[in-house]
Amino acid sequence: MRAYQVLSSVRPRLLLIPLCVALAVGCGDDGGTDPTEGTDGPANPGVPVPRQDGDPALGREVFRFETFNNERFFTDALRLGAGLTAAGVTPLQLLELGVNVDVDALPADLRQTLTAELQADPSGGTSALLNDPAMTAAFFNANAVIGLPIKDSNGDGVLDMAAGDKVGTSCALCHTRADDGALLNVPNAGSIGPRGDGLATHNLDFGRLMASAANSRALYPLLQLSLSANGGSTLGRAPTGLTENSSEADVDAYLSNPQFYPIGMFDDTFDGNGDPMHNAPLFRQDLAAPFGSEGTFEKLDQFSNLVYTGLFDPTTLTTPGGRAFLSLLGGAAGTEIADDYVQVLAATGVTGYPYVTAAPAAPGQDAPLGIRVDDTKLFAMNAYLAGLPAPSGMGGSADGRQLFRTVGCTECHNVDQGRTVPTFIVPMATIFPGDAPDTLAQRMPPLNPVVNTPSSPFDDKMAVVNASIRGDIRGTALPLLLDLARKPVFLHDNSVLTLNALLDPARGAAAPHPFYLTDPTQRAQVVAFLQGLDTSD
Repeated sequence: MRAYQVLSSVRPRLLLIPLCVALAVGCGDDGGTDPTEGTDGPANPGVPVPRQDGDPALGREVFRFETFNNERFFTDALRLGAGLTAAGVTPLQLLELGVNVDVDALPADLRQTLTAELQADPSGGTSALLNDPAMTAAFFNANAVIGLPIKDSNGDGVLDMAAGDKVGTSCALCHTRADDGALLNVPNAGSIGPRGDGLATHNLDFGRLMASAANSRALYPLLQLSLSANGGSTLGRAPTGLTENSSEADVDAYLSNPQFYPIGMFDDTFDGNGDPMHNAPLFRQDLAAPFGSEGTFEKLDQFSNLVYTGLFDPTTLTTPGGRAFLSLLGGAAGTEIADDYVQVLAATGVTGYPYVTAAPAAPGQDAPLGIRVDDTKLFAMNAYLAGLPAPSGMGGSADGRQLFRTVGCTECHNVDQGRTVPTFIVPMATIFPGDAPDTLAQRMPPLNPVVNTPSSPFDDKMAVVNASIRGDIRGTALPLLLDLARKPVFLHDNSVLTLNALLDPARGAAAPHPFYLTDPTQRAQVVAFLQGLDTSD
């Protein structure tokens, strides 16, 4: 109990968010365009926890290149570079995995050659450079592969993978695109162009990228598992879970299957569940709160610290602090994950872990695993992400705006996207009326029991990790309604393909986010309004 009391930062609370009944049954039949009607947002939006900011210039470098030594995990444990080299992956194939390349980081002679080749063939299909596996290392050595920075591990002042320099990962992998003004834009995949920091990488095939590594088994806690503590059952999109005895081929098959690990998603919980969520933008984080789609963290730097100390080096889960956190969340299942992971690491020859450079810290929201990376860098990245501008909207509709104000949307969302997103957690019964979960395990209150609705992946993300960890409720945090015109799928589980489909009552009253407009014209107006939103509205 004491461990939980340290972790929890607020007392339990219940926020009663009115269900937008008018939307659920079909609304807007009166037109919804009377400017004297409607509201601009929730009556009680809550107050964000104050953010501590540092130097945004340093924050940019942290966001783009900081690894806190995770290059040792990605190179020595996961062996991503070795896998890419052994498979003969070309720069074009790397782009086809949704990875982006910073054109401005490429050496001048390489950029000149590539420009000429793409002028002759804009697809890159006949480019000698892009189809040469040897050039992949040249892209890495130039630190041009966005989100996969190379470090001068041997200290010789030269970046060279072949000489022993190691490649890690940074936040930019999932939150930077290079498609605006791109030299090459591979359809539905990656681009070679100027960096667009903070933009969600909707086309990153993270699963297949990780399957390219020589030892993808090193990701064990982030995979969909079948645990003895749970009677061998599994939770996720795959019909069967992986175990500590699963082969490299088994793990690669899971990661490479878009039905199990969809494109544009990343599994950001080490709970043994297969619950990847769609990559989210990280611009204008001064407007966002709480953090994580399930609202686990009140502060951005708390979320960032867990990414660096756990997700980018999951071997920390085998430490006393990591084990305590897993046990807190999952009891015997959490202990089993840690024990099995030690077995997997030993079987695959991984030694010398954990790798992340972090200092001991009191377990809690600031340091769930009992360690925290450099606050100066975390606060600097706070400032950088808070100041990143949001893209301009595409379109707009005055009629759609007024419908949004009058048909119930503003029970949860603001009209003005320059205002802070409401901070409350939307209860699962509101956001997903079809939620009919089975209880899988009891936990010490205020943690809610581990529950899951077998017929839907929507609530998998909140089965173990959710806002009850800080004394709030199981549900979803509200997103920024920005850059929606370029978003290819909707809801965190990728379950809705278009904004029009999201608002179409054909999805049913029990579906996730069942707030609809029955009239197709009105639906199109609201879609146009949403696609046109930016922080000037």
